[in-house]
Amino acid sequence: MAESVKPRRAPLWARLAAVSGVVLMLTSGAVFVTGSALITRYTGAVDADGRLFGSASSGRRGAEDIRGPLNILLAGIDPRDEHTAPLSDSIIVAHIPAGMDQVYMFSVPRDLYVDIPPFAPTGYAGGTAKINSAMSYGSATGDGRHDVRQGFQLLARTVGQLTGIQDFQAGAIINFGGFKKIVEAMGGVTMKIDMTVRSEHLQPSGKPRPRRPECADNSCAHPYTGPQKTYRPGTYHLRAWEALDYVRQRYGLPHSDYDRQRHQQQFIKAMAGQALSKGVATSPSRMLAILDAAGDALTFDGNGHSVLDWGLALKDLNTDNMVSIKLSGGGVYAGDTYLGEKLADGSEDFFEAVREDRVQEFLLAHPEFVNRNS
Repeated sequence: MAESVKPRRAPLWARLAAVSGVVLMLTSGAVFVTGSALITRYTGAVDADGRLFGSASSGRRGAEDIRGPLNILLAGIDPRDEHTAPLSDSIIVAHIPAGMDQVYMFSVPRDLYVDIPPFAPTGYAGGTAKINSAMSYGSATGDGRHDVRQGFQLLARTVGQLTGIQDFQAGAIINFGGFKKIVEAMGGVTMKIDMTVRSEHLQPSGKPRPRRPECADNSCAHPYTGPQKTYRPGTYHLRAWEALDYVRQRYGLPHSDYDRQRHQQQFIKAMAGQALSKGVATSPSRMLAILDAAGDALTFDGNGHSVLDWGLALKDLNTDNMVSIKLSGGGVYAGDTYLGEKLADGSEDFFEAVREDRVQEFLLAHPEFVNRNS
């Protein structure tokens, strides 16, 4: 019998580069260190001194100190200048069990109506609001400017209060404007589209849809007019602008933001797989372009661990085993006034399973929490 040949793994520099953007926690290092120049380029490109959790780590540690279970918080934001309060349009938590060979990913609805705790740095007294505003309430620096890193601190506390996850082992802010450059450097992304989606913002050519004259004051819920870019069910290779446009749509979808959350998770999985594909992982020139783009897209806090540490620690993680979780919900109203969303019954049981690192057992008993289309 012929000896089976074990597939050759991507070199470390390629797998670390794949960590760029939202695939940070979804890819891994290799056993043999190669491509040291690219590793240096990568660790220098990413803003890894984000201090997203409020304080600098005490002392330098190594990859061997990163042990599961792990919870990683990711926040996606639109490009904004420092005079505009940021909103977290995408909030994703990745849970990696103690074995550190799998990842479970769930989205927190951006319109979830929650208690946001007090935050001394901005004088915010606390209150109830949509969870995507937590970053805004925490970002003011007192001089008319806003710091997304500081805002992330309050977002992390709010998500922690909601889920009961007291500590996140790493966090990242992904700027969608910069992230588009990463997708462009990868040559686009191939992914499955599971429903018909019409763009609220773009024409079929990718140009912005014109705004209706009566909506110049931003008073209209749907201010755009003219032909819409339409995405139909099937598997397609999407250009960067198409992929990011598709995963940001929620208007007109049967389940609005819940459908968008699923599409974003599908996108992450597709990106993670493609980043380790032969055409990307074995091309130094393409990787260099991705690394350059990462500097514009990602702010990372590894709680004292570098990006290199994380790449080594997650060397056994298999992106093919990524499980996408759906958290259902419904509207919260005060009379006829829509306040936001609430999670469906059973969500707290899921959060408890995350805290106790028994997600696999929970999903076996509650398969309805698994996104089957991911």
